[in-house]
Parts: sequence; structure tokens; C-alpha cells
Amino acid sequence: MVRKIMRDPFFLAQKSEDATEADQQVVVDLLDTLRANLDCCVGMAANMIGVRKNIIVVTAGPLQFAMINPVITKKTGAYQTEESCLSLDGVRPCTRYKEIDVDYLDQNFRKQHGKYSGWTAQIIQHEVDHCRGIVI
Repeated sequence: MVRKIMRDPFFLAQKSEDATEADQQVVVDLLDTLRANLDCCVGMAANMIGVRKNIIVVTAGPLQFAMINPVITKKTGAYQTEESCLSLDGVRPCTRYKEIDVDYLDQNFRKQHGKYSGWTAQIIQHEVDHCRGIVI
């Protein structure tokens, strides 16, 4: 189900909690909401639809996929950039990394490890920050 976008900065600044298999519907709703906003959005975190769970969804080319309880375990190649956010107005400066390693659970709650670079890595970092209550 497509959900309304949360724009309350106080809510967005709160840390999220780890997700469990009981949160499967949140994953589905988050993917549905991302797909409904692909014209202006490339990734989302669950708190953007009002749910404080460590769940993100990411666009990589034509695909969208979920990462549950993602943890960035390695990052290299720091750089400065600017980002916007569907939950916020305007553009803000931030530091990102060119390459990251991430441990997470997939949509079926199976353990995964991925190495990401470039634009996909930047999206993941932005959404993981959301889960940590960090608003750019």
C-alpha cells in the first residue's frame, strides 16, 4: 500500500529499531511508496512513511530492493556532495563515501552482504542515516 510521506523533522530525527519478520508489511508498503514516487525519489527509509524500523529501499537501475537492518561495515573514499530528500525541502551538504560494504537482511529475511559503489552507495548511506535519526 502506498503510504503518506512523513515530513515531521522531530519524528525523522528519532532513531529506528531493528525490524523483525512481523514487519514484512512495512517492507511491502515501503517498496510500493518508493515505486509511486520514482519520478522524484531513489530511496526511502521506513521512518519516511511513519514507521521507526531499520528498513530501507533503494533504486538500482530499473530495480528496487529492500535492505532490512542494514549496517555499513566498511567505507572508503570520502567526498563532499549535496542531497535532497522527499521528506525535506531544499538541498543540503553532506559527506558520503564512494565504496561501502553492507550487512543486511533481504526481503525474505535472509542474511546478505553487499559491496556498493557510486550512486547506489550514496543512496544507501542517505537512507541508513535516516534510520539512525540523522537528517541531512
